[in-house]
Amino acid sequence: MSPFKTLLAAGLIAAAFGAAAAEVHVAVAANFTAPAKELAPIFEKQTGHKLVLSFGGTGMFYGQIKNGAPFDVLLAADDTTPAKAVKEGYGVAGSTFTYAVGKLVLWSADAGKIKDGKALLASGDFNKCAVANPKLAPYGEAAYEALKSLKLFDKVSPKFVEGDNIGKTFNFVKTGNADIGFVAMSQVFKNGKITSGSGWVVPETLYNRIAQDAVLLKQGKNRQAAEQFLKFLQGPEAAKVKLDYGYGDK
Repeated sequence: MSPFKTLLAAGLIAAAFGAAAAEVHVAVAANFTAPAKELAPIFEKQTGHKLVLSFGGTGMFYGQIKNGAPFDVLLAADDTTPAKAVKEGYGVAGSTFTYAVGKLVLWSADAGKIKDGKALLASGDFNKCAVANPKLAPYGEAAYEALKSLKLFDKVSPKFVEGDNIGKTFNFVKTGNADIGFVAMSQVFKNGKITSGSGWVVPETLYNRIAQDAVLLKQGKNRQAAEQFLKFLQGPEAAKVKLDYGYGDK
């Protein structure tokens, strides 16, 4: 093949690849921020597509989706919102699946604060306890369930500082506005170790399973890039990253 034809063929391949590449707009539950940021470049390298990630509360995102926000995919913090999206016509039937199972942690930015989480809660030796609003955030609901299972809700609840999603709840503790708080494991653990401060992994027997479901939204229907991303989330590379951040798969 002549140099000109070789150059032309290379140009056509590049053009075809560029035409196939697309942006996927993903609404991501706040607790999944760190793994999503780690997964994005892996997906982009594999496919040539670009992920445009937005992070926040699932309830907030669903309100935006109902008002026409241009998201292709929702990675929710629960399994009820994706089901509701399908039922109400904003999600694609048959596209939902559990992409992660979350775990609850009692955490403090003070490395010496939490040695025995249950004992600390029972002692009341803290000023404020951050918790997510249970009506808006499944991690908040799980925190309420855990405290009630421990029969400590009435003792701890007067000291609550409430955030409307788990990201804000984590920031309350990180900035010292609360000295302890119930957060997602993914926010404070990596590879089985706490990344900063001190924490207690709340036994999963104390609260209901936090199943986090994904759904292809109406805007993403028939968009190959969005469908590829959902498939990628169920693959081995994604599984490893999710495990690193403490998420279960069942």
